[in-house]
Amino acid sequence: MSFAQVGYDEAMRRAGALVTVLRERAAGDESLRQMSKDTESDLHRAGLFRFHQPRRWGGMELPFVALFDIPAEIGRGCASTAWNVANLAVHHWLLALYDPRAQDEVWSENPDALIASGIAYAQGRGTRVDGGFSISGFWNFSSGVDASGWNMLAVMVRDGDRVVDHRMCLVPKSDYEIVDDWQVVGMRSTGSKSVRATDVFVPEHRALCMYQARGGSEFPGASANPGALYRVPIGAISSHCLAAAGVGNAQAALELTTEAIKERSTSYTAARMRDFQAVQLRVARAGAQIDAARLICRADCLEAQGVAEQGRLMTIEDKLRCRRNVAYAMELCTDAVDSLHALAGANGIYDRYPIQRLFRDQHALAAHIGFSWDAQGSPWGLVALGGEFVSPTL
Repeated sequence: MSFAQVGYDEAMRRAGALVTVLRERAAGDESLRQMSKDTESDLHRAGLFRFHQPRRWGGMELPFVALFDIPAEIGRGCASTAWNVANLAVHHWLLALYDPRAQDEVWSENPDALIASGIAYAQGRGTRVDGGFSISGFWNFSSGVDASGWNMLAVMVRDGDRVVDHRMCLVPKSDYEIVDDWQVVGMRSTGSKSVRATDVFVPEHRALCMYQARGGSEFPGASANPGALYRVPIGAISSHCLAAAGVGNAQAALELTTEAIKERSTSYTAARMRDFQAVQLRVARAGAQIDAARLICRADCLEAQGVAEQGRLMTIEDKLRCRRNVAYAMELCTDAVDSLHALAGANGIYDRYPIQRLFRDQHALAAHIGFSWDAQGSPWGLVALGGEFVSPTL
């Protein structure tokens, strides 16, 4: 099925239409520890994995900000589903940067193909061999891996002890082992299991050099996919799609809390909770935090596409600012969810009360390295104060 004629507004409508059913399925999907077949099928039918796939392959090729907006809307229904949509959709975007031969291998066979990833370069080892690379490694947090037919595995390529390249290697499911180790406190239905590969050959055209994905038109797929969407630097702003799950989750916590408070009286005095100013202020603060986080993330996405459309490159300080911003946005959302969970009182400890899952999911997703304030705030501060920050993939 082609989704090339589906625009932004229609894609957002389709995402919003799934919110109610995703809320209903969330507890069941959590018990599966992976995305359910029903949810996967609904997302395929709506084309919501393919909103950044090139139109020439039947994708929507929407503006970059959709990478935040669509998962954020889905996150109102289920944070884990939003996380998987963000991950699997961003890999369609990334595949558009590869040599066209790699795109042909995947999309000519199945334009709906899902692609998981293992993004930690240090977890993979690569050696250049005739015609490509030999890779081995153990990568954890490969979200949506059970549903995926391919995986993008990050490796450091070494010449002896010296790192000479960073590659994202596209490998079919037959070339790696899925390790079922996803027993976790939150984000359970992302199915973010680990994968293992040993001495796998990856041809050159399926091993994207990440120095060519730092913005601009130097990437191998530029001739086939010249749009500004694909000139956005991945290292600067790819975490924003995952932050969308956190913003959507926090929005859900706000919506469920306000619905409960409208009807709820306290157990001891029969006074209406909504009449307490302390409750009003807590809800208002959470709402402001969530709105602020959304605006911060969207502004970065819009700026990144604008810079690409102008044919410019983001500076290292600009890129680090985006990474700083997304970590701060997640701090705002986590604080909001914590505050709203506290309002639930003793009800918040029951499995039947959805905010306990939202609370667990928020803390689980906020543990992502891209949202660590210490890791993401400090580099921008260093550069802003006149220091030098070096990252080969940024």
